Order: sequence, then structure tokens, then C-alpha cells
Amino acid sequence: MSDISQKCFGKNGGFSISFNQDYTSLSVVSRTGYRLFSLASVDRVDEIFCSHDEDTKIAERLFSSSLVAVVTASEPNKLKVCHFKKGAEICNYGYPSEILSVKLNRSRLVVCLVDSIYIHNIRDMRLLHSIKNMAPNPSGLCTLSLLSHLAYPVSTECGELQIFDAANQLRRLKLKAHDSPLSALSFSYNGVLLATASEKGTVIRLFCVKNGQKVHEFRRGVKRHVSIGSLNFSTCASFVVASSNTETVHIFRIDPKAIEQAERRQSIAVEAGTVVGGGTSSSDDDEAHGAGDPAVSSGGWGMGFLAKAVTSYLPTNVVTDVFTQDRAYATIQLAEAGLRYECVMAKLEKETRMLLACEDGFLYIYSFEDAKGGECKLIRAHDLRTPLHGITEVDIVGNENDENTNSLNVNMTKSMLPAPGTYAGVLKGRPADRMSDSDWCHDLREAVEYPVKVTVPIYDEMQFPPVTPITVE
Repeated sequence: MSDISQKCFGKNGGFSISFNQDYTSLSVVSRTGYRLFSLASVDRVDEIFCSHDEDTKIAERLFSSSLVAVVTASEPNKLKVCHFKKGAEICNYGYPSEILSVKLNRSRLVVCLVDSIYIHNIRDMRLLHSIKNMAPNPSGLCTLSLLSHLAYPVSTECGELQIFDAANQLRRLKLKAHDSPLSALSFSYNGVLLATASEKGTVIRLFCVKNGQKVHEFRRGVKRHVSIGSLNFSTCASFVVASSNTETVHIFRIDPKAIEQAERRQSIAVEAGTVVGGGTSSSDDDEAHGAGDPAVSSGGWGMGFLAKAVTSYLPTNVVTDVFTQDRAYATIQLAEAGLRYECVMAKLEKETRMLLACEDGFLYIYSFEDAKGGECKLIRAHDLRTPLHGITEVDIVGNENDENTNSLNVNMTKSMLPAPGTYAGVLKGRPADRMSDSDWCHDLREAVEYPVKVTVPIYDEMQFPPVTPITVE
């Protein structure tokens, strides 16, 4: 989290809660470790794992698999790749500086440091590429799509970003999304769109990943600058949800015709150092919004005619503000401002719900009327602060430079911590914590698979007899 965000979100509740890639699970990180929950219904949140480790900073789960990427406060430059169903650490990697964020998809694991990014093959943790000498990125801001497109800021002076193809290790697009430095980035679930917000937080912009063209521009506020806490698409890619340090969460509706128009535009050739796409065209996010972008709906012939008439009396940028920026389709009014919320829109029991995971340790579930929009109502809250098997349900009354890396330039050790190892290894007479390359790669591939082919109890001593751990240097 950046220094600015720290000031805006001053009421730290002591928890960091993040959703997995399809919003079917969440991890709760605190000073006592991390816990994983599955989300199946409004009335029930199931705890599926609880660690009792030291202060944890990051715990990212890969979909519904057994793989979790963990970073602790005592070793902030070390990434632990764990198989939580076995209670096993598969491998760990050391990096030159503190790990600020970790992103996962089915094929890539991305580690973001303050001035560099490392891209691994998730099935064997081989380092494929490193991006170094980046502009300082103290909040570790980056986002990874399911198609392995990676977006990250490349400037501290303005909202310029790079879209990088992590599947093929190629730079794709560089675009200026805002005049102010970036504060939030998010790819849509299908990888077609990229949402951006700046440190001013007044405007949310959507861009076509294919060619960098602007698709939508949403007005979150007017003159009140805010810090964006989260920015996420719905899994259907029809909505984008933004939360801030204010008391209002905004849900914006995406026009599919605008996406089609942006995709049909001729792709702009990308050259090194060239800025492309539909970014801002003047000096202030509150006043300039890429006037004349045909992908932004102007409300039909009547509104377009009126806009032309008014243009002769008012400045162009003012007319653009009034006629081309879409307002929120739905909102959520929070009881208290200043807390950080991770907000997503997901299906629970075939109904669309708004899920707000707050740093106070609670998960709030709201209704959402797709056809009507308007204000969403709180229908359930779950207390996620309590120990293992102690979940309390609360009823609501009423309703840069890219450098290829041929050798691994980070330290790596392979170990099995805590003690349980593979039963097959014990039978072969090999200590459980001493794994060959094929063994740990097998465990890694097994952890990546989802759903798990064979259900293994977490604490099954017959399956994983206790052994004495030995660290392999």
C-alpha cells in the first residue's frame, strides 16, 4: 500500500482479505498467520485451512487448488509456495528486496518488488523473465489476467502503464491512462478489458487490451479526491466495482456495444517508448477526459445534438464531462468511511451478490438487482476474525527496461516445512523433507490441479505420518 493510501485508510483493522481469481474463495491474513475460506452460499462460509505461523503479509490461493503463495513479515523477501492440503511447503524463493505483491493464474506466478517484476512458470516455478529498472512502485501495483497479460505502472509522474505478454515474454502496449499516477489496475475475467484509476480517484477508465483504445469513462466523483481501495470486474465482465476511503461503493455497468466498437478499431502499431491508446488529453483528471472518443456513449442523437449546441457556449472539456461520462449504475452505502474494502461481484447460489471483504475482519454480502441497479441492501455479514472452526454468522435485522534472464538470479531452497512429507518417500527410506527435483515438481503440479483429484484430509496421520524436518540448503 502506498504512503498516500496509508494516510487515507487510517483505521487499519489488522486484517488483509483477498479473493481468489474467480471469487469462490478468500484468504484472511493477519499477524497470527492466514486462513482460507470457501464461498458457496450467502448463509455459509466454510473455513478450509488455518495456519498458525508468524505474522503473514501475503497469502494468495490459485483458484480452488491446493497451491498458496505466502510471504511472511519476518522474511519479506522470501516467497513460499505451499500445498496447504498437505500442510507442506513445496519450495521457496528469495528475492533482492521486499515482495510487495504476488499474482497467479493457471500458467504464471508473478512477483512484484519495488523496482522489478519476476515471472515464473507456475508448474515448475522456473524463472522465465524478469523486468528490471522499473520506475519506483512502492505499493507493488500490478495486475495479471487469466490470459497472462500483465499490466504495471511505468511512471511516477503520470498514469502511464505497460501491458506485457507474460505468456510469451513480450511487450505489447504502453498507454497513458491518466495524468496523475496510477492507484489501481484490474483486468476483466475474460481478459478483454483493463480498468484503471489514478491517485485522484475521480475517474475510472476502461481500455481494450487488444489495441489500447478507451472503451468507457466512469465518473466516481467530481472534485473530491479519494484513494481507491479496490477495482474489480464481475466474472461476467458486465460490471466494474470500485471502493475508496469514502462511505460509498460504486458499481458501473459496461456497454457491450462500446467494447465491440473498440475491438473493431484498427490496432495502433506499438514501438518502444511510444504512448498509444485513449488516454487523457489535457492536464487534470477532473477536467480532461479524452474528448471525442467514439467509444464513449453520448446518450443518442438527442444528447449529441444538445452537446453540439452547448459547445458553442461552454468549453469543450466541460461538455465532455457532462455528456460522455457514465455515472454509477448501483451503489452501496457503508456505515463507516476510512476502512479498506476489497469488493467483488460474484454468483452465490445462482444469484448475483456483492461481496465486501473489510480489513476489520468481516465479510459483508449485499443484494444486487441487475435489472434495476440503485442502492444495494446488506443481507448478511460473516465474522472471519475468530480461530479455526469458530466462524460466527451475524444476522442483519431487516434487509522500464525488460531484461531476459537465462539463469535464476534469486536464491532458492527446496524444503518440506512443516514436517509432513510424502508417504511414498517415507516408504522408500528417504527423509520426508529431502525431495528430489521430480518429487517437488510432482507436488507442485499436484497442488496446481483443481479441483483436487483425491480429497486428502488436512491432518491425516495415516496418510502423512509425522517425521522430523531437515532443512536442505
